[in-house]
Amino acid sequence: MATPTIAANAYAALARMRDDAANIAGGLGKAQDSGPNFGSILKDVIDAVSAAAQKSDVQAQAVAAGKANMVDVVTAVAETETAFQTLVSVRDKVIAAYEDVLKMPI
Repeated sequence: MATPTIAANAYAALARMRDDAANIAGGLGKAQDSGPNFGSILKDVIDAVSAAAQKSDVQAQAVAAGKANMVDVVTAVAETETAFQTLVSVRDKVIAAYEDVLKMPI
């Protein structure tokens, strides 16, 4: 069961990831001025996952207070889980691609 401490830690981790992505975006933005860069896209995705998690928390609290439907909570949690799994999958692919680049002979 999710506790307020677990939720706070999860939001803090997402905030750190978002800040790291913003730092990446700032560094990449100096090298190229045209179009969106990977760092800003990553920051937007992390913000979206964080917003989905907060929405599911609000829905869960509303059900606990008797003001919402359980179907809404299940839907919000499923959306958050899917978004987070997608984010982790993209992260894994980026790391694998980076490792492949490191293995390339010069």
